[in-house]
Amino acid sequence: MASYNEPEHEPPPKASLPTKFVQGFRLLLKDAMRSVDSASGKRLGSCIGVYGFYDYDAEPIYIGQTWENFGTRIGRHMTGQRSDTLAYRILDPFEVAELEFWPTEHLRTDPDKRAKLDAIEYSAYRQAIDESKYRAILNEKIPPVSELVNLPRSYRFTLVPDDLREDREHPDVRIARRAETLARVSAVAHERGEVSAGLRRVIVIQAVRLADLAAARLAYAEGRARPSPDAIDVHKLVGNVLQESDADDASDD
Repeated sequence: MASYNEPEHEPPPKASLPTKFVQGFRLLLKDAMRSVDSASGKRLGSCIGVYGFYDYDAEPIYIGQTWENFGTRIGRHMTGQRSDTLAYRILDPFEVAELEFWPTEHLRTDPDKRAKLDAIEYSAYRQAIDESKYRAILNEKIPPVSELVNLPRSYRFTLVPDDLREDREHPDVRIARRAETLARVSAVAHERGEVSAGLRRVIVIQAVRLADLAAARLAYAEGRARPSPDAIDVHKLVGNVLQESDADDASDD
């Protein structure tokens, strides 16, 4: 085990410096990127398309699209290096347990590619909303409202090493992480003042996610059944999560 105040020594390899969990996470992510899209014959890391993140309960967290390759965009999400400085504050990489790709290499040269990718993203977003027990996910900007289409074949991967999953998915760890993420996003709203309605919606949804998990932990400690997610009416708190409000359109940067 490396420690401080060791005698003079050769610098260790950079890949050895992260924790065992981070090393395992990166290895699984690299393996996912190396997987091949059967439709195009390309590695997923080199494909464009739509992607989604899921937490330890397989609850959808976030849906996005990219005209960069997946390798570049997902790498930015996972290392907090998105060009959008708010992105890494909204999405906690340590809450991501699974990753899904909908590659769309066939759209690279399509003259109507942007509208078609928007439709695929919106359809994946709607699917995620339908699968979510909260009927809401952590997208600051709702994808452009489009006609629903059949999604292309998807590829889904776990990013959590099996031998470390029990510790990482412990509810006390996840409650602390969600509280920290909520505090970071709230600090952005406080520091900037003028933020999108979408960001304020994310704050509410993250607060709901935190309250639900904390309530489940309390119920378990007291020997009670887990409260139903219906105990909190998310839509009454945040409004319509299927289309942008005028406030979103007016205040987004």
